[in-house]
Amino acid sequence: MTGGRRAMTKVLILTDGKAGHENQSRAFAGALGRGCEIAAVRFKSKFHKALSYCFDRLGVRSEALWEFAPGTFSGAGRPPAGFKPAAVLGTGSGTFYAAKTLAKRLGVKCGVVLHPRGYDLASFDCILAPSFDNPPRRGNIVETPANLVAVDPAFYEAGAAAFTARHAPSARPAVAVVVGGPNKCAALEPGWLKAELARVFAETTDCEHWVTTSRRTPPAAERVVEDFSWDYSLIYSRDRFNPVPAFVKLAKRLYVTADSTGMLSEACTCGAAEVVALDNLKPGPSKYRRFLVNLRRGGYVDGSRKIDISGEIERAKELLGL
Repeated sequence: MTGGRRAMTKVLILTDGKAGHENQSRAFAGALGRGCEIAAVRFKSKFHKALSYCFDRLGVRSEALWEFAPGTFSGAGRPPAGFKPAAVLGTGSGTFYAAKTLAKRLGVKCGVVLHPRGYDLASFDCILAPSFDNPPRRGNIVETPANLVAVDPAFYEAGAAAFTARHAPSARPAVAVVVGGPNKCAALEPGWLKAELARVFAETTDCEHWVTTSRRTPPAAERVVEDFSWDYSLIYSRDRFNPVPAFVKLAKRLYVTADSTGMLSEACTCGAAEVVALDNLKPGPSKYRRFLVNLRRGGYVDGSRKIDISGEIERAKELLGL
């Protein structure tokens, strides 16, 4: 007992509702060897979020700027009396201030994922920041080569089983392609995609060919994908099944468009496939370009080396006192 509260072995994850952020917090908790409670938080308005940067720089930790989303803590909307997790974790700008504020009130340490730009970095206990975000060198910042991914063998086994119930692979080795979509740093032009897919088929004539598009893939790119003869294909706009875990586990080679740091992180962390990036990035410097360059330099892309952040996690445990 500390201060009248019972300490928990679980960590509390504050989520902004974005799957890509919440999954990284879950991966952080899992890597720390901790179970988790999850609570959704949100700023009361854009003005309150803007104010949080000012308050934080002044050392003011106010719970008046944000709130728990309805339904959290079994509908109570707030932690129960005596609630004290092992630590508070958050990923993304919608959680950084709330995580720091709540951790202080509960008397526990705060760990966040991604670079919390605009906030006082020194007052976070632990920051796990991917190197492509160019974080400053500080004692409480632990750099990682990629986004955090939960390395859960059971998850990939289940994904492979669900996939093989839909498609029975042949004895030939499989190559898989994951097609993302455009963003401010990447394009997905139909002509470029057609040429890249033709190259994939030419390089792998003795293989099965699998493909999936994503929620960001535009219709013109989907039509290009459909012009090729795949042994298995999924067009995400028509079928929301997720074959990616099976691709990661079963494919000999995995081609991924470079617009998705999350998908490249997963491919370079899990499974045994050789990872090849289909470089659809726009000219000029960007975090996506830094990410791709670093992955190639480390042998994770255009090679079969897998990311291991066990050393970084041990450092995070020390910073969080776990």
